[in-house]
Amino acid sequence: MKPNFELNEKVAVITGGGGALGGCVAKSLSKSGVKIAILDLTQEAANSTVEEIQKEGGNAIGFAANVLSKESIENIADEIIKLWGRVDILLNAAGGNMPGATIAVDQTIFDLSMDDFKKVTELNLNGSVIPSLVFGKIMADQKSGSIVNYSSMSVDRVITRVVGYSASKAGIENFTRWMAVEMALKFGPGVRVNAIAPGFFVGNQNRKLLLNEDGSYTDRGETIIRNTPMKRFGEAEELNGAIHFLCSDAAQFITGVVLPIDGGFSAFSGV
Repeated sequence: MKPNFELNEKVAVITGGGGALGGCVAKSLSKSGVKIAILDLTQEAANSTVEEIQKEGGNAIGFAANVLSKESIENIADEIIKLWGRVDILLNAAGGNMPGATIAVDQTIFDLSMDDFKKVTELNLNGSVIPSLVFGKIMADQKSGSIVNYSSMSVDRVITRVVGYSASKAGIENFTRWMAVEMALKFGPGVRVNAIAPGFFVGNQNRKLLLNEDGSYTDRGETIIRNTPMKRFGEAEELNGAIHFLCSDAAQFITGVVLPIDGGFSAFSGV
């Protein structure tokens, strides 16, 4: 039987869809005929991606959303259901980091700000759990749907400095597996929950950590490239194929997995 990668007319909700990675996959899914609901912290950020999709002839709508407020997400879910009648895909791309949850080169773990650590954990972990509960309930009622969470290379390997981010992403991997089992056991095989674990992609948040002003690699960038067999950083577009696959019926027997998209970083011993 030929695998079915078709996504046309499905409805996708993308948290953090105004950002670089979320916006990139939103535009990619739209080109496959997916109706896109962009959720971001501000209406302006959401609208920026919506406008790009609409210029290409896609169908998209944007919402200002607080992923840490179940009420906020429930209200948006009601609007999406009124408009399109269903939700087939949830991508939990919202997330981030804070300086106080990161250990600078001249600091130790004892300089960790617990306030920032808590905020980073809430944003990355709770900010995926809450949308998963709201939209997962819709999928459970439909008996179909695909949730894709965003993990990180900082889970399986210790990536120095990013202690808060690492801990929260580790929580996401555990929640991904737990939610996958819960949905399959109690609501049938139609609702799947997986995650991707991006390798190193240059974005606005980490550009100065990885690249010098002349475009050459920083010491940290050099270390990453040295431990990445493909010897380069990833491009945002290189996440899209894996996400398309996980959201399609071609992956209908795949749930509870975390798929690395990392140029071989997670496989390499360094030797």
